[in-house]
Amino acid sequence: MNKSISVISNFSIAFGCCSILSGLTPLWGDAMMSGGSIAIVEGFLLVAIFSFCVGLSLAEICSAYPVTGGLYIWVAKLAPPEWVPLACWLTGWCNWLGLVLAVTSTDLGLAQFVSSIIGITNPDYDAGVYWQYGIFLVIAFIHGVINSASIKYNGFFNQVSLWWHLIGTLIIVIVGLVLTPNKASARWVFTYFENDTGFSSNGYAFLIGLLQSQYTISGFDSAAQMSEETRDAARSAPRGILYAIATAGVFGFMFMVAVNFCVQDFQAQIVETTISPQMTKVFLDGVGYRWTVVFCVIIMGAMFFCGSALTLGSSRLVYAFSRDRAMPFSKYLSRINKHTKTPIYAVWANILFAVVIGILSIINSTAFNAIVSVNTIASSLAYLVPIALRMTIARKKFKRGPFHLGPFSPLINAISCMWIIFTSALFLCPTEYPVTADNMNYAIVPLAFVLGGSVLYYRFHARKYFHGPGKSMEPDPYLDDVSFTSNHSVESHPDDLAEAVKKSDIMNISSRKR
Repeated sequence: MNKSISVISNFSIAFGCCSILSGLTPLWGDAMMSGGSIAIVEGFLLVAIFSFCVGLSLAEICSAYPVTGGLYIWVAKLAPPEWVPLACWLTGWCNWLGLVLAVTSTDLGLAQFVSSIIGITNPDYDAGVYWQYGIFLVIAFIHGVINSASIKYNGFFNQVSLWWHLIGTLIIVIVGLVLTPNKASARWVFTYFENDTGFSSNGYAFLIGLLQSQYTISGFDSAAQMSEETRDAARSAPRGILYAIATAGVFGFMFMVAVNFCVQDFQAQIVETTISPQMTKVFLDGVGYRWTVVFCVIIMGAMFFCGSALTLGSSRLVYAFSRDRAMPFSKYLSRINKHTKTPIYAVWANILFAVVIGILSIINSTAFNAIVSVNTIASSLAYLVPIALRMTIARKKFKRGPFHLGPFSPLINAISCMWIIFTSALFLCPTEYPVTADNMNYAIVPLAFVLGGSVLYYRFHARKYFHGPGKSMEPDPYLDDVSFTSNHSVESHPDDLAEAVKKSDIMNISSRKR
């Protein structure tokens, strides 16, 4: 195995999945109306702290099992033999659902920002849900084409994405604070509370506002997916997980505080504005048209990179899962195209599912929040399985790696499990009152449909042949010639590359965002 990735490179991949510009921007206005500035600022800190606990739990497991495959492989090693197939099955399906809905939510968010730019350029433009969905289809199609064409561009995207996020965030923060007149006071930024949800409970409104933050700080387990290509993986991969969460926490907090300082009129800019997302209106009033376009281009670029990476990750997960015959139509989804050397069927199966789910954004006014909720819940449940197994059934047989939590392991693992269970239940709850057919949180529908359908598929068919990770764990001498972290082409026989991709299948970008 070619150990070519340093801890910094490992961190950059995971940080790219915690795309703060993709996650914190589309839902910012809704979160402001759910809990005001407190839900944005203090809420983000709260989520960052608990997410770091989850990261600590996953880092400890990663140090003990620094292998490509991450969650899916960890569960196979932690679960009792008789439960391995079902545990791996559920983990894999939750992981996939989180990834593919992250593609949907990221591309829908990008479509919203494209519509907002067109809207402020041409006030007569009707940026309705149908236009936004049409733009979303174009974006999803482009991501499908990129990930079908060649693997050599993915490393370039990963590298550019890191610097785009860091430099872009700094530009928005500095220019926004310098140019915006009549900035909000520090007291308003850190203490203002607003409850426009219709619910009488301010505490519940605040908790609803946490969705955007939890949606953002996810996907950090991708550092573990790159373990076998990382130098000193037992130490470097866990550090990559924790560095990604910490950096996303710092830059995300800085970004949210800066944007909230730029709010000049809460009612006009957030509650009553017809521009969506509302953050565009805040930029427009604060820094003017030209800088607003620059800010939105930075955000849209981050979303585009994130959406492409998520399409890559979800297609590789489908390809890997299909190699173990764990998905319908596995015969086709596990094929590599001889010309492009990519799993084209897996790519377009994910794109198709993403655009079908995206139709909900036309039908229901809170559909985007529901899609984000399912993305967040499914990703979190994929984290929950190995952490719960480590804390309970595998607590005696678990052999610690170089990075471990010592005597604090049971406490931190318990906190992680409780946080995941709590937020997963919370994000299924209604976000507006009175609850109607138009504003109901339909997150339970796709979640129950996919996970329930997968369980039935396993019970009546797949359990006859699925026994956990199989071909996806086979040694692969060709992985040394393929890299998803640097931009270079690969010269090899198509069949050789098909073998090579199988080890990279589920190592790229797990859960999000974003």
